[in-house]
Amino acid sequence: MLLAVTLSALAMTAIVAVRYLVTSGGFAWATAKVRPGLYDGLAPQIRKEIGWSLASAAIYGVPAGVVAWGWQELGWTRIYTDFAAYPLWYLPLSLFAYLFLHDTWFYWTHRWMHRPKWFRIAHAVHHASRPPTAWAAMSFHPIEAITGAVVIPALVFFVPIHVGMLGLVLAIMTVMGVTNHMGWEMFPRWLVHSRAGNWVITASHHQRHHDEYRCNFGLYFRFWDRLCKTDNGLARP
Repeated sequence: MLLAVTLSALAMTAIVAVRYLVTSGGFAWATAKVRPGLYDGLAPQIRKEIGWSLASAAIYGVPAGVVAWGWQELGWTRIYTDFAAYPLWYLPLSLFAYLFLHDTWFYWTHRWMHRPKWFRIAHAVHHASRPPTAWAAMSFHPIEAITGAVVIPALVFFVPIHVGMLGLVLAIMTVMGVTNHMGWEMFPRWLVHSRAGNWVITASHHQRHHDEYRCNFGLYFRFWDRLCKTDNGLARP
């Protein structure tokens, strides 16, 4: 059993690392095409971002691998594969529930990370990226990586979700994590400034957090920032 759990954890670590390298590498390539010169002179910073991110991949991969093994072998979680197990309307509801709960956890732990003591100990690693790049999405101190790594593995024990919707949650988490750090806005202006766009976080919103530090703490949605009056709007183009 121990061997199987270890292999599952190692496999998931490799998957997270490859997912990071492919996604961040893809958007870094797109940045070079769309915004040539944006990352000029940042090679030493990018090497550090990749190093911290690959360390974070192990921290994210181990609990995910253990839970994946428990799901397959012992039925630990509430992940399901049969579309008929729940009404079809539950599919988008579960997707939104996971994103909102993840966003809630992230907002409050992120604010906690900005307390002077914890910023100095851990979160300063992430903010050492000045400016952040597409490679900075997982550039975390191990303490911060742990706070992020436990969320989804914990949720699958309590909130039922179809395996396909779980994959979509992970895809959204990965893409938004990268694109919100890459230093330019890939979404059209009409969407970013639309009524719906005013509630969703994109690079224009998160860039302001990296510029000013004391605002815009959310991950997917601006709900908690608006409610707690920490939303300072969008960064300048």
